[in-house]
Amino acid sequence: MAINEENLQEENLNEQEPVAEETTEDTAESCEGEVVEEAAEEAAEEATEEEASKGFFKKGKKEKKDKRDEQIEELNDRVKRQMAEFDNFRKRTEKEKAQMFETGAKNIIEKILPVVDNFERGLAAIPEADKGNAFAEGMEKIYKQMMTVLEEAGVTAIEAVGHEFDPNLHNAVMHIDDEEVGENIVVEEFQKGYKYRDSVVRHSMVKVAN
Repeated sequence: MAINEENLQEENLNEQEPVAEETTEDTAESCEGEVVEEAAEEAAEEATEEEASKGFFKKGKKEKKDKRDEQIEELNDRVKRQMAEFDNFRKRTEKEKAQMFETGAKNIIEKILPVVDNFERGLAAIPEADKGNAFAEGMEKIYKQMMTVLEEAGVTAIEAVGHEFDPNLHNAVMHIDDEEVGENIVVEEFQKGYKYRDSVVRHSMVKVAN
């Protein structure tokens, strides 16, 4: 009986040893799987964080670029507005200068015209017998020189006699009834009118036929 019991104990021990080995192998495999899974999870987390970090920096660069583009557009608009304002100012200044020059020229011409009138009256009063002397010829030359200078400056006489009455050019001081002359025609000029370029300096004083 003693021998049989010893044999049974040895058989039991032999049967239990492989189980222990199998359990150890399973545990090792399980631990290795967990380590691999943890490593994979950590790698995935790091990749996610890296992508998020890259996306953040890209977004920041894009925002900076958009702000810079906005500033450039704003500066361009400001420069364009300033250039337009300066161009308008230049045109307005040139127009004002031209108006001031024209006003000044008209004032001077108005003061010279009475002198021209006196020259014409003096030449008309010279008797026919004296028109050939040196004094009369000198006066005639001075008058022609003055009229040439005025014409070069843009002063021209307004045509009146024989033309239709124009209230923009003529000032009617008398009216007559004359069937031989057409209606509203200037028949006589009392004082010559003048224009400076396209503006009237002095209207012609005329007699008009009804």
